[in-house]
Amino acid sequence: MVKIVTEQKVIDKPSGVEGFPLRRWNIQLFMLNEHGEEVPASVYSKATYHLHESFGKRATQAITSPPFKIQEEGWGEFDMQIVLTAMEKGGDTTLSHDLNFSENRYETKHAVTFKNPKPALLERLRESGPVPGDENGKKRTGEESAKKKKRGDKGIDMDQLAENLQRLQEDDLLQVVQMVHDHKSPDSYTKNDVDAGEFHVDLYTLPDGLIRMLWDFSSERLPTHK
Repeated sequence: MVKIVTEQKVIDKPSGVEGFPLRRWNIQLFMLNEHGEEVPASVYSKATYHLHESFGKRATQAITSPPFKIQEEGWGEFDMQIVLTAMEKGGDTTLSHDLNFSENRYETKHAVTFKNPKPALLERLRESGPVPGDENGKKRTGEESAKKKKRGDKGIDMDQLAENLQRLQEDDLLQVVQMVHDHKSPDSYTKNDVDAGEFHVDLYTLPDGLIRMLWDFSSERLPTHK
């Protein structure tokens, strides 16, 4: 869960627009742990703010460290887009945020999801609370995750494997799910979201033999792979 905290106040400077006082505002980003407490949003490496075009060269600003604080001055309210870039090439998440001046301080919360997060990202996510699917495997330390990655990476492009699996047809994917169920180890991370019709797996936590099976299977089904 991501929390956006917005603060604003009127400042003693002319706005240039009658009836609209100039304000100084700032935005900060946090994660919420399982107890609803603020923790640093360190799962993200960058937050990119897309402001109103009237900000000119400052309309797009990238902040690279928590709490990803941006501060500006202006007289108008507007909707902005905030693009959060996850660490370890975990992908981008775009949040819409309504900058308004009805309160001096207000908070908004957004549920976010991560698709096939890598071990380092999983470990960072666990700093804010249990990760869905932990009940299907042990919580791993960073050192254990690194070992898993090293073992599973021998001779196989893990990013390419993930891409191959996403390109498979539905019937083939059902076989992949069955293979994972049959050959995973006790500390493999899997999550079967029946309601959403999705199956999640952390490839780096699978045994080497299963990784090889998945690689051979997906390569056979996708003959164009080189």
